[in-house]
Amino acid sequence: MAGNSPCASCKLLRRRCTKDCIFAPYFPSNDPQKFALVHKVFGASNVSKMLQELPVHQRADAVSSLVYEAHARVRDPVYGCVGAISYLQSQVSELQMQLAVAQAEILCIKMQQEPVMPNQEMEDPDQKSYLLHSELPQHLNYASSASVTYESLSRESIFGHDMVS
Repeated sequence: MAGNSPCASCKLLRRRCTKDCIFAPYFPSNDPQKFALVHKVFGASNVSKMLQELPVHQRADAVSSLVYEAHARVRDPVYGCVGAISYLQSQVSELQMQLAVAQAEILCIKMQQEPVMPNQEMEDPDQKSYLLHSELPQHLNYASSASVTYESLSRESIFGHDMVS
């Protein structure tokens, strides 16, 4: 308890804040919404039990995690943090795919700009050009990679809305 002002939890629960209140160091009176949200999702009794079971040096991190999870649960009551993590992982996956497509396009352009090493079997210049284009895998073809990017961006996320607007 800081001065005579009760902590946010004691104020919300309408009880007297003692000097050994487990909530006081983590839920100051100047931030009542923080405890109100945690209380709404987890309950004061459960939070108190969790904090009492932890060593003092881990309690601040635990409160921070509880506040984050409570915010996530209010935004997404079904999945909470897991929903946010899944959404971000799918974004990372999409971006990695876009990066791979871009790297393949760069490689394709570089290969088109570099002269083909003469092969003993091929003396005809028309065959060299054919080799350059026919030996490339389909995913390195610039025209097809653009459609792959578009198709991947039009997929729906786990939340049922498009990843890209």
